[in-house]
Formats: sequence, structure tokens, C-alpha cells
Amino acid sequence: MSVKQISVLLGNVPGSFARLTHILDSEDISTKAVSAASTAEDSTVRLVVNDPDRAAAVLKSYNFNFEVTPVLAAEVPLHAGGMNAILKPLSKGEINIHYLYTTINRIGKETIVILGVDKPEEAREILMQNWISLIDEEIYAIP
Repeated sequence: MSVKQISVLLGNVPGSFARLTHILDSEDISTKAVSAASTAEDSTVRLVVNDPDRAAAVLKSYNFNFEVTPVLAAEVPLHAGGMNAILKPLSKGEINIHYLYTTINRIGKETIVILGVDKPEEAREILMQNWISLIDEEIYAIP
């Protein structure tokens, strides 16, 4: 099972990101992981939230331009080269990583990375074969 990510396209203008988070906050939808990147015209905000289905309904009611996509959530091992324990097997498996960002909070001591990849199911298998701990629905309950 993968984690649901919401990608929201915003105008690259002051206050648009604040409006988005205010709307979600007012609906008691909490952000577990977030990434924002912009071009001259637009910004793309990627979110993992506690209730992605309800968040999608709220965003739709406010006419946001968004999509819900599957991503992987993996714990980065707590040792030197921990990130490479994730990246190298994916590279060897010819999995393209489109983006990567971290959660705001953690379940244990490990950092959790959110991975947007071209072949999610193959990436999941590769990571599991390399003893990488994957996080599924429990990500939605991170305090």
C-alpha cells in the first residue's frame, strides 16, 4: 500500500500558500509532510496530510487545482550512508526518483522521506528487499 499525496498548483503570488494551509487547518486537516517548489508563474505544493480523502473534498469545494497520487514513505536508516541505503538500490533497479522530501514529525528516531518515483510498486519491492522500513497508513497518525 502506498501513501496518498496531494499536489496543489498555486499561483506564485504572496499569500497563496498561506491560504491553502489556513483552509486545511480550519478543517482540522494536519500536514504530515510538505514540499513546495515554484517557477516564475506557479508553485507546486506537495502534501501528505492526516486525512487525504477529506482534504481532497475540501480542496475541490474551494476550486483548487490539485491531484492525489501515490508516493512511498520510507524510514532513513540511522547510520552513515543511511540515505544511500535507499537511493542506491533504487538506482540499481532503474527507478527514477522525481522528488523527495521529509515529514515534519517522526514516528521513532528515524527521518521519514516521501519518495515520488516512476514505478512505485517496483520501488516498494526493491526497498523491502533491502531492509528499508516502509511506512503506510500509520503516517496519517503521526502526532
